[in-house]
Amino acid sequence: MAGEPFYVTTPIYYVNDVPHIGHAYTTLACDALARFMRLDGRDVLFLTGTDEHGQKVEKAAQELGIAPQELADRNSAKFRKLAADMGYTNDDFIRTTEGRHLKAVQHLWRILRERDEIYLGTYAGWYSVRDEAFFNESELIKGENGKLIAPTGTGAEVEWVEGPSYFFRLAAWQDRLLEFYHRNPDFIAPESRRNEVLSFVKGGLQDLSVSRTSFKWGVPVPDDPDHVMYVWLDALTNYLTAVGYPDTESEAFTTYWPADLHMVGKDILRFHAVFWPAFLLAAGIEPPQRVFAHGWWTNEGQKISKSLGNVIDPTALVAEYGLDQVRYFLLREVPFGNDGDFSRAAMVQRINGDLANGIGNLAQRTLTLIQRNCEAKIPQGGDSSDGDSDLRRACGPSLLAAMRQNMEQQRFHMALQEFMSAVSAADAYITANEPWALKKTDPHRMSAVLYTLAEAIRTLAILAQPFIPDAASRLLDQLAVPEGKRNFSQIEGEGALTPGTDLPKPEGIFPRHVQPSGA
Repeated sequence: MAGEPFYVTTPIYYVNDVPHIGHAYTTLACDALARFMRLDGRDVLFLTGTDEHGQKVEKAAQELGIAPQELADRNSAKFRKLAADMGYTNDDFIRTTEGRHLKAVQHLWRILRERDEIYLGTYAGWYSVRDEAFFNESELIKGENGKLIAPTGTGAEVEWVEGPSYFFRLAAWQDRLLEFYHRNPDFIAPESRRNEVLSFVKGGLQDLSVSRTSFKWGVPVPDDPDHVMYVWLDALTNYLTAVGYPDTESEAFTTYWPADLHMVGKDILRFHAVFWPAFLLAAGIEPPQRVFAHGWWTNEGQKISKSLGNVIDPTALVAEYGLDQVRYFLLREVPFGNDGDFSRAAMVQRINGDLANGIGNLAQRTLTLIQRNCEAKIPQGGDSSDGDSDLRRACGPSLLAAMRQNMEQQRFHMALQEFMSAVSAADAYITANEPWALKKTDPHRMSAVLYTLAEAIRTLAILAQPFIPDAASRLLDQLAVPEGKRNFSQIEGEGALTPGTDLPKPEGIFPRHVQPSGA
């Protein structure tokens, strides 16, 4: 597996608004996965960025009295800052207003036209500006004010749109898409989302309008500049742009395409799991390996919305609770793929229960015992018991295998559950062996027990790096683990701690969180 490429992407985020918890959540999941794969020896490309064209961007700019490009520049910078503030390790940040992207999108359009997959016609139908999508009348929901609402859960009203448009022959791809899904059962995840897509496609596809003449903020259609491209054909192509398309012979393209994973929110699954593979197959390009659609967050049981004033600012969340704490909570609290509810009580419970009383307390107890009883050096070890070997396996190779399997399926919550089970096993081991009592009765056994615990903490810290990177790094520092010995290949063998190595004075990595009264 070493050196095998791994290409993971977030959706690119609309610049008509500022970053919120949903953006942070999607990118966090990709970041944890990218970090895990790098530590596991994979050659990772992790992409995020901003989607800067479309009617709603143009409208938002008009309402502010500025040019669309100025709005795009302003809000794209905020998404870059979010990535920095949250410690994301993306390798590229793409903007759809970049020249490299314009070149890629227009090339894809020309290929589709040459293959007769796009034709000029006239469109009349219901359109949601907020969702940048057309909907059949049968899909629409009647709102409280009698107006028709898009079925996406955004509450967006639709409007009747008519005019000339280029169309993609999506209807002709219905059976071929169903065959593609059959041959690639893991293409859409989780299973509930796959079933939604299958039901939608089996219900019948219509040709897709892929250009607009009602506004100008978009990529001009080649040879027909009165039209701009449909924002989703524009946006989805970013995944190709980042690997050098249209140069399909480039090192980046041949190394990383097809993408291993597109991570998306459930509201944009249809675009990624229906339109995108159809565009690619029609152009003679292999589709990505997998599209995973996760759920949405509510806030203390309420749907998050501007009108309720309960939008969660991820930067403010980090300032209040800590970066690693927020990362851990978001990935551990909810089965990934499901909807989840953010609550301060649940956040504090995870911080104190799992982090402070769990890995934090285990590390502090063990390192303090070593400091006091082993001259602040890695213990010499000694004869091992079956219990010692069991703990090393539980916190090392066995844990890595279980976490790897879960991460490959984007079961972040299960990977962290396995991790915390190993922490509990180490807690049980220290309680059963009572190293504090062995100093007088059997100092050699005390040394062996503390060495086994130190080794368990070393491997736990290495495996914690994708999720709580700052705390894991500080813990590895306290064990004097060199920078070059912190990847997964060091969990066994040569990576083991060297007895006699000097250790710094231990410091807590996860203080308990006390919620201010009235908060």
